[in-house]
Amino acid sequence: MLSRANGHGRSSDRPFLVAAFAALALLLLPAPPVRAQGTAHAVSPAVAARGAPYFPPTAPAWAHRSPAAVGMDSAALERAVAFAEDTAHAGWGPDLKHALRVFLARDAGEPDNTIIGPVKARGPQTGIVIRHGYIVREWGDPHRVDMTFSMTKSFLSTTAGLAFDRHLIRSLDDRVVTYVPDSLFPSDHDRKITWNELLRQTSEWRGTLWGKPDWVDRFGMHGFQVRDLQEPGTYWEYNDVRVNVLALCLLDVWREPLPRVLKTYVMDPIGASSTWRWHGYQNTWVTIDGLRMQSVSGGGHWGGGMWISARDQARFGLMWLRGGAWNGKQLVSRKWIELARTPTKTNPDYGFMNWFLNTDGKTLPSAPATAYVHEGAGVNALYVDPEHDLVVVVRWIDRKYLDDFIRLVLASAEN
Repeated sequence: MLSRANGHGRSSDRPFLVAAFAALALLLLPAPPVRAQGTAHAVSPAVAARGAPYFPPTAPAWAHRSPAAVGMDSAALERAVAFAEDTAHAGWGPDLKHALRVFLARDAGEPDNTIIGPVKARGPQTGIVIRHGYIVREWGDPHRVDMTFSMTKSFLSTTAGLAFDRHLIRSLDDRVVTYVPDSLFPSDHDRKITWNELLRQTSEWRGTLWGKPDWVDRFGMHGFQVRDLQEPGTYWEYNDVRVNVLALCLLDVWREPLPRVLKTYVMDPIGASSTWRWHGYQNTWVTIDGLRMQSVSGGGHWGGGMWISARDQARFGLMWLRGGAWNGKQLVSRKWIELARTPTKTNPDYGFMNWFLNTDGKTLPSAPATAYVHEGAGVNALYVDPEHDLVVVVRWIDRKYLDDFIRLVLASAEN
């Protein structure tokens, strides 16, 4: 069984020299154009009628509009904000180390809850409502950088999309082992795993990464459980160890740190601030092509993950609302969005990590079927609604009240 419990280089069953030169040559060539096929996220008639959509300039600049100016009822919107503030998650207090220990060790019964990445105290209950690209309402501390836990997975899957668009990943049905060191997929079982299965949390990868075995993070309806593994692609399970396998595989594909990839191709083009950080664990340093790099985590389960402001989260959501484009430039292909929004067979409410779909109305019963949410613990939610041309960020709200909050926001949208 594979084990990477330290940060002292990389072990492999095959030489890397030829692969390294090939990868370097590929990266030095001009990037092929981003694929633009697909019909996901067509501009709504309401947006088309107003002409060119608004995109905010580089942070911190962002134009505000009154609720009335964007077809929203001010009093109804205030009721939504008050509701969010009143339903802040009491369990996820400022001491997030305590919250992690309580929710994972005590409530879920996780056998190994050792924190191995950075953790910071959180800020106040916070939110932003964006309509037609403009800020309509903010509350809390929208400029504060906070942990976002599993919403990090949406940034991780974005780096996979960027690799797909540039043909660094030729097909999502390819077996991952053909791209990365054999040592990451040593068994016949693991060698079957495809990119699509890693992205959909159906990989059933077996092994140990960064000192965490895959079985330490298996959860069922009644908490932690040990079970027999199924064939890759046949069983859905939310498993952060396997998410971190995807992060390491993408690092091998890109041959450069994923935060730099995200910054270059997404965060800088959308005008995000310079305050966000994407962390790994203390033992996730590896050497690629002679350079020391950190493999980032796909969440804050054991610390680390994406630390970002609500303002920058909202920019990220606005990019998806506009079909992966920003101010005339296609940053992520519509084809990738179409794939990310395709329901997983074994869990139709889930697309690519962490695209929580609403196709059957189970994720958010009050929202349209076309809406979706990027979500992490806390709750940290980024709601994207093409039908209403809305992006909503809400942080540190109790998950059981998220649908009620979205219902109140939608009630304030008149047209």
